[in-house]
Amino acid sequence: MVGIMAMRTWIEPVVAGSQVASAFYDTALLLIVKNYYNQTNSTAPSHILEDAQQKAVSNFYIIYNLVLGLSPLVSAYGLSKLGDRIHRKIPICFPLLGYLGSKTLLLFLILLGWPVEVMYGAAAFNGLTGGFTTLWAGIMALGSLGSSESKRSLRLIIIELVYGLAGFLGSMASGYLFVGFSDHYREGTVLVSCSIACYAFCLLYSIFVLTVPKPAASCPAKAKSAEELGGQLPEAAVARSSQPSEGSISSPVSPSKLIIVLLFVAAILYDLAVVGAMNILPLFLLREPLSWNAVEIGHGNAAGYVIFITSFLGVLVFSRYLRDITMIMIGVASFSAGILIMAFVQWTFLFYIGKVFVLLQLSLVTTGVVTSTVYNKIYQNTLDWYSGFCFILSFLVGCLSLLPLSFVAIKQRSTTGSLEILTE
Repeated sequence: MVGIMAMRTWIEPVVAGSQVASAFYDTALLLIVKNYYNQTNSTAPSHILEDAQQKAVSNFYIIYNLVLGLSPLVSAYGLSKLGDRIHRKIPICFPLLGYLGSKTLLLFLILLGWPVEVMYGAAAFNGLTGGFTTLWAGIMALGSLGSSESKRSLRLIIIELVYGLAGFLGSMASGYLFVGFSDHYREGTVLVSCSIACYAFCLLYSIFVLTVPKPAASCPAKAKSAEELGGQLPEAAVARSSQPSEGSISSPVSPSKLIIVLLFVAAILYDLAVVGAMNILPLFLLREPLSWNAVEIGHGNAAGYVIFITSFLGVLVFSRYLRDITMIMIGVASFSAGILIMAFVQWTFLFYIGKVFVLLQLSLVTTGVVTSTVYNKIYQNTLDWYSGFCFILSFLVGCLSLLPLSFVAIKQRSTTGSLEILTE
């Protein structure tokens, strides 16, 4: 009975189910939007058709990403406060409800022949119910709540590993589901239906099965203060215990404000490079010379999710030998090298060589609304000149982020261990 109650606190089924659903949806939306604009411009010559299609899809994603990125700002904080005051499951259930509703709109779009602009409303509904920002914060909160301090980091890393594995499997299957039933149903119907089913499972599991774990109790033996122990020790022993010996205490050194500023600059530059390139990549893969189909798009997305697996293994191994700042620099350099290769991709196998470098990436990728818009516009304006220019730009920005990191590494050379930022 105790084992069953413990299993009900697992958040991993929600992580796995929602990420498989997200992988299905991402592939379906991209291919449905592409096919929609193919039909809209079907009378144009082939070379003009491809350029027009790329610009139309790019414009769609500019607006879609803006709505999806900005709308959670209205509700995310409020839902998090409700989760703290009323129930911890609110920041999980509300976003899942939004996901379920927005993906259902995509199914109606396919079945009823609605215009793709309907998905702007779907993005708004998704964001106003919290979106990924609120969902992931709620998942992390529940994941850490029942973990002891010593095991909390391991639990959170395992959750991210489940996220990556689920995304990999969902992406691998997405292309086959998109085209596999096209003879009997409209393209994308089965794939979107599977996405909806996964989100429905996650929502029902969160409401009726998932329970909020009780906070892990701290060790009472370590909670006693010096005053409590003082009355039980001889005065000489108390005096000696109150005077720390040289080298017996290793307190973390608080870095200077300059180092903190440099780390923020590096993070912003790196995020600029990653978000910009990753938003353009799906459009680039649909264009000649690659011209990927649904199955290949799914495989490419799956290769991206392997990052979570290799990052887990990389941190597990390299953290024993390298400082945090060194691992961060390896991640930035590997991404920059991988995205530079994408600028010169002419054959499919080179895409996966680029992914080998990107798999070493150790930093988390966040959504950049402004970056997405800017890069989409740059991509449209350089489409006729050189379609891979955005990847060269990301390579340069990624390399720029190494400059402040290098300075931080030099400043920290005299210290050992990882860089620890202290807060009051």
